[in-house]
Amino acid sequence: MGISIRAYARHRGVSDTAVHKAIRAGRITPEADGTLDPDKADREWDKNTEAPVQGTQRRAEAITVKEAPAPAEPQAPTLGTGGTSLLQARTVNEVVKAQTNKVRLARLKGDLVDRSQAIAHVFQLARNERDAWLNWPARVSAQMAATLGMEPHALHIALDEAVRTHLMELGELRPKVD
Repeated sequence: MGISIRAYARHRGVSDTAVHKAIRAGRITPEADGTLDPDKADREWDKNTEAPVQGTQRRAEAITVKEAPAPAEPQAPTLGTGGTSLLQARTVNEVVKAQTNKVRLARLKGDLVDRSQAIAHVFQLARNERDAWLNWPARVSAQMAATLGMEPHALHIALDEAVRTHLMELGELRPKVD
């Protein structure tokens, strides 16, 4: 059993509102009964809370940041199994939000299409193409037979057989849509 939130705030030298904010933000973890173990809470507070920057320190850090080379590409930190700090969790959250917003913007611009709709559209186009080829021998066999001086039915059967064989060969090709 630990101490109350107000007692911990007095111990820490902060307001009880600051302690409540730290609990809500996940910087410190209360016990199951709602009290705080002062030693554990102090360790979590120090680990998960950034120190305020004041006066000349802030200017010195600004100069340091300007002189530091920027990383080539920002990457999310890897989350180990030993838990994460609040800063790592926030960084991961911001990276995920940025990626989500990028996808949402691309969808609004029309740069992205729904995968299932695209696959259905391609399937429909392929079916229409196949049907057009299957109807082609019936449309042209009589004209071709008259031009070549052949019997129309025999030419129709030969063309139909050739088209069906060719379509079977094309059907064995499996396009990769992933």
